Order: sequence, then structure tokens, then C-alpha cells
Amino acid sequence: MISSMCRALMAATATLIGTGAVSAQELQYWVYSDFAQGDALKLQQEFIAEFEAANPGVKIVISGRGDDDLTSGQIAGAASGTLPDVFMNGLNVGAQLVEVGALANIYPEWMAMPQEFRDQFDADAVKSCSPKPETMYCIPYTGFGEIMYRNLTVLEAAGIDTATPPATWEEWLQQMKKVKESGKSAIPDQTQVFNSVASMFAVAGDKAQWGIDFDRKQTLIQPEAATRALQTFIDMKPLQSGTSRNDQGTKDLFITNQLAFHVVGPWVNPSYEQAAKESGLKYDYVLVPGGKAGDHGGVKSYEFVGVAPGKNREIAWKFAAYITEKKQMARWAKLLSRYNANAAAMQDPEVSALPLIVKSVEAVKQAMDVTPPYFVGTVPNCYRSIMTDTASAVADGEYDAAEGAKELIAELNDCLAK
Repeated sequence: MISSMCRALMAATATLIGTGAVSAQELQYWVYSDFAQGDALKLQQEFIAEFEAANPGVKIVISGRGDDDLTSGQIAGAASGTLPDVFMNGLNVGAQLVEVGALANIYPEWMAMPQEFRDQFDADAVKSCSPKPETMYCIPYTGFGEIMYRNLTVLEAAGIDTATPPATWEEWLQQMKKVKESGKSAIPDQTQVFNSVASMFAVAGDKAQWGIDFDRKQTLIQPEAATRALQTFIDMKPLQSGTSRNDQGTKDLFITNQLAFHVVGPWVNPSYEQAAKESGLKYDYVLVPGGKAGDHGGVKSYEFVGVAPGKNREIAWKFAAYITEKKQMARWAKLLSRYNANAAAMQDPEVSALPLIVKSVEAVKQAMDVTPPYFVGTVPNCYRSIMTDTASAVADGEYDAAEGAKELIAELNDCLAK
């Protein structure tokens, strides 16, 4: 059955058809490549069919693109006037898309929607799309908060009680040392990928100091917090696997009981769930420990649905609003067991009964944004590379943590000043 909110959305669009405002329109709809295959594609096609049925003369053409292709295609489309009408992307590239004119300011359309619709969405996610008053560049869509996967076989063999997860960085570090003493690797190399470096800053640094002041062209990171965070890379150096968090080799080590911890998003769970069925992998997932009890580390981010400016903007907005409405997002969450920014959908009884959803919702509340502020300024590539290079240099002994913090802040500010 279609909810009253969905009926209202589609009825509003059907009114446009009846007045002749829309006729024989073809909308280009770009999605992530994994949303355009298998069961995910089937569900997307259901959404499209429902919308088309309620809006005669409107045709939605879905196209799956890889992350880089999504962004490059949207940038090129803005320059050539061939933008897709509705599209997905990540908050981390939002400012770049604003700068090239790929995103319409949908604030007027958003405010024209019923309060019931607007109240469905996570308030912090909405803020991420709204860099200043009367400006909104996206509808929050899917997202993630990092969780910590634990190989219970490895931990138990190291003499660790797995009934209670580590509550602090120090407790976690002591467990990692025990794992290493047992002959196994504790964790992937957290210096190789920007997100894993950010994750450790969330664990031991200061979340309030993470980000960029684009007006002053300076990093918000301060020496004391940076020193604490960089010390974690020194502490972990002898305990790690040498693989990055994104390597297939890391998953292989975890599945074959050679690795204790893997801090990453919920997208790896299907691999571990399958291994549990096929090879007896014993694992669970918990919140990432923080610097003190009651706090938690890890990073979070959202994917969004954007609408292009142009002649199809009005009907494109209606479609974007339809696919992000509670009923559709609840169906999406149940299919993928993945968190999304429609908070009302997350509270659906069938959704909230899913263990991975429950843990993901908790993680998002506690985690740190990867590259804030969004839609304000583009984070230059040198900023990310400086973070990983400095973390690696400190871990390798080129600097102590305090020296590394001083060097890090100076280089980040030089990068932003260019």
C-alpha cells in the first residue's frame, strides 16, 4: 500500500500533469553503481515504476556510475548543459558541485513540503545539506557511521573476554597488544587511507577541532589534540597487519582468523556474514572506542540526492522527494540492512529490528563527520595526502607525536593558503 504522504507527493505531481506544466519529460537519474544492479536495482525500478504510473508522460532513465564517474560526469554536465536531472553523490564533493553549478538550491521546494515530510529526516543530516540560511543543496539519503568488527576467535585465543567491548582507547590498545602477543595481527595499517586517519583523530583527538575554517583558510586542528591522535599511530605500528582498511587482504585476514579488529563502515558486513555461514567465522560489531568512557570514535558521512537546475527542476524535485520519503527509505533499509538519513524510516519496526541498523544508528550519533563543513569549500587533495603522509611519518619514527602535530598543522595551513 502507498502511504498518505506518498499519495500526496504523487498527487501534487499529477496536478502538474493535468495543468499541462509537464509533458513527455524524460529525466536522467544517476545512482551509485551498486544501486544499479541486483536486488538494489530491482527496488529502484519499483520506485521508478510507481512514480511513472502516477505521472503519465514522465519517464525516468536510471544509470549506475562509479564514485569518480558520478562526480566527473556531473562536473562535465554542468559545463556542457547536460546534467542528469536527479543524481546521487557524497557530501565530500558537495562544495565542488556547488562551485560548478551542478546543484540547485532546493530550499524553496523543501520549505513548501508538508512539515510531516520535513520532520522525517535526521536534523543533523539536513544541516549538512544547508551551509547557510535559506540554502539547501541536497536531500540526505544513505549514510554510514563506522563500526568496529571484532573477530571473536582471535580475541578469545588471546585471552580476551569478549562479553564487554573495550570502552576506551587505552583498553582497546591493551587488547591489541594481547592479540599481537598471541601471534596474530590486531588491526590494519590506519595510516594508509584518509578516512582511517580521521577515524583515529575521532578516537583520541578532539571532534570539535576537526575540519576547516574556509574563511581564514586554516585547519581547525590544534597541537594538543593532534599530538594525542598521532601517538595512536606510533602505538599501533607494531600491532598492525600492513594492509589498509579497504584492502581485500584485510577482509581475507579477518575471515581466516588472522586479524582481530577492522574499523570500517557497514558495507563489509555482507562478506563477513557470508563467511560466518560458509566457514564458521565468529565475529560481531560494536561501537568504536573513544578517548574516555562514554565517548566513541569513528567517522560518518552521508550520500545525498541532488537536483539539477534547469527546465526539469520541478518534476525532478518531485521524484527526488518521492524516493527519499519514509516508505521508500524503509523498503531500502530492509533490503540492504543499511542506515539512511530518513529518521522516520529508521524507526519503522521492521527496520529497527535489524541488528546492523541498530548499531549503525548508534554509530552515526557518536561519530565525527569526515570532511566538514560541507557545501562551503572544496577540500584540496593536498589536505588529505598531508594527513596520511604525516600519520605514516610519525608511525615510522620520522617525528615524535608532538613534532608531527606541529608539522601537520603547518603543512595543512600551507595547503589551504594556496
